[in-house]
Amino acid sequence: MLFGRTPVLITPEQALEGRPEPVFTVPDRHTVLGNPLLGPYPEGYEVADFGLGCFWGAERKFWELPSGVWTTLVGYQGGHTENPTYEEVCSGLTRHTEAVRVVYDPALISYESLLKTFWEAHNPTQGFRQGNDVGTQYRSAIYTHTPAQATATEASRSAYQQVLTASGHATITTEILPADSRPFYPAEPYHQQYLDKNPAGYCGIGGTGVSCPIGVATAGG
Repeated sequence: MLFGRTPVLITPEQALEGRPEPVFTVPDRHTVLGNPLLGPYPEGYEVADFGLGCFWGAERKFWELPSGVWTTLVGYQGGHTENPTYEEVCSGLTRHTEAVRVVYDPALISYESLLKTFWEAHNPTQGFRQGNDVGTQYRSAIYTHTPAQATATEASRSAYQQVLTASGHATITTEILPADSRPFYPAEPYHQQYLDKNPAGYCGIGGTGVSCPIGVATAGG
């Protein structure tokens, strides 16, 4: 991974061992929304996890939604290494992707609306990259928390694939797995709400320009 080789997903046996506890403390509150990053979350709120390239710009896409998103935080998910560091994830030896956790009020915003933001904010056909960012940590991914989320995710992927194909795009490569099989590990403090702290900072994500159809998934989360 570090020497120009083609990115590949490693096996559990190849992964770095990690550690039982994180080596840093996550900030208490969201710098934009003002709510706790790690909870406790209000009763009835739901959690959604997405990977769509560099998590700096990806997180901003969700906290900028007009209503319903209570907090967001970035982290590492989809891999084998416990409590990894950013440097370990970038080595390709953890299998993690850069992820955004979205805590939302389903009475104000549907999981379907979050899926629309997800699909349109990046190019889900690029495999282990987003634009100039290359590596397995930049792959497209959704980690679902409920059967309803899983059903909505699969439906949205099928619907979006149809319009992408009609527009000349390739096959969606998004990894879809249950979140309980792929724990989320929060990233270092400086990554949290990075583009709020650094408004001119790097943002490498960009969509295909193809709109995701409204009503592509079952309502709710």
